[in-house]
Amino acid sequence: MASKAPISRQHKHLAVLIDADNAPAAIVEGLFEEIAKYGVASVKRIYGDWTQPNLGSWKKVLLDHSIQPIQQFAYTKGKNATDSSLIIDAMDLLYTRRFDGFCLVSSDSDFTRLAARLREEGLTVYGFGEEKTPSPFVSACDKFIYTEILRAGAAGATEELPSNGDKAKPAAGETAPAEPAKAPTQPKTQKVPVDFIAKIIDDSNEEDGWIQLGALGSNISKLRPAFDARLYGFKKLSELIRANPKRFELQTRGSSATGGEVLYVRNRKVEK
Repeated sequence: MASKAPISRQHKHLAVLIDADNAPAAIVEGLFEEIAKYGVASVKRIYGDWTQPNLGSWKKVLLDHSIQPIQQFAYTKGKNATDSSLIIDAMDLLYTRRFDGFCLVSSDSDFTRLAARLREEGLTVYGFGEEKTPSPFVSACDKFIYTEILRAGAAGATEELPSNGDKAKPAAGETAPAEPAKAPTQPKTQKVPVDFIAKIIDDSNEEDGWIQLGALGSNISKLRPAFDARLYGFKKLSELIRANPKRFELQTRGSSATGGEVLYVRNRKVEK
């Protein structure tokens, strides 16, 4: 029996399920820009008790992003009924067999088993949560993106300054504009784990020591789902590799299959 052809990223159908109690509305722009890299958000649902004032910031952006709010009353104090509602819906969507992956947006470790169950069915699970997210939930996902990255990116994209870099001054007789809201705190830049990357290259390279950059990224994500070049101050993995020339070599090769160029990387040999 012939194997199925791989589904292109543009045609992957994703179900986006958001835990409103454990995700800030400030991430919404960056969230859907990030999800678009992995596929099409065919279903977008957000769960919470919408009678409560703490979800007011989410209410303002639901229509703009076509997110369907799911009402879930808190029947008992101290119990999160939202989690149960999200999990039940996820399983219902799973059994429709219409999706290639799920995006679980929460910092709550209660979704760890859900992520594992979805992966058992062969679906890809993308997790989105704050850096405080417990490691079991992070590890249960195929890929985990910290929302601090998304908030920082959205702040940078919307921030505009005059061409001279100074604050705009009001004209004579005009009232000075109010100070703009402070941008969300950006995640602290971490130290690049060059030894970890080098080990992955050693373990999975070809006989000549080279490995395709895309394959390297996939292998890294399998061991560290939360690995992201943006955590280390780079937009892409290729930029991170280029910034460490003492440890890695990067080579561009032509691709006969697509006619494009493919990047390869290997550990730089240290002369003794």
